[in-house]
Amino acid sequence: MHTTTTKIIRAAMVTAALTGLAACGGKERPRADIAASQVTTIGVNSYLWRAALETVSFAPLLQADSAGGVIVTDWYTNPANPGERVKVSVAILDQDLRADALRVAASRQVAQGGTWVDAPVQAATVQKLEDIILTKARDLRRQTAG
Repeated sequence: MHTTTTKIIRAAMVTAALTGLAACGGKERPRADIAASQVTTIGVNSYLWRAALETVSFAPLLQADSAGGVIVTDWYTNPANPGERVKVSVAILDQDLRADALRVAASRQVAQGGTWVDAPVQAATVQKLEDIILTKARDLRRQTAG
């Protein structure tokens, strides 16, 4: 079955279930102790999405596709280091809040002779960005539960 069709069917089923629950007359509603790890009203895990947007907010955005889970920044030059610029891409690969549902890639260029030349990015830089996003996503989930 096509992915879009599957999503439409799921949305219809959830709507029908919620409509049925809304008719229940109880004043007390059960409350979960922890927020769901799978919050996907935008196509991908919303905790990861919000955390990723916040983390890369230092740079102007070129693309932000919440349905596909892709964020791409434009080149960012730190005013303290004008001879270097970076570009970041974030992909959210799953609907669950998991470490392997996140991929970060970075590009770096340095100014040489009036032109920008590609330069290596330390693996630790990409890992640090992933860690920051995951930590923020977990914090957002905890805040939702609390």
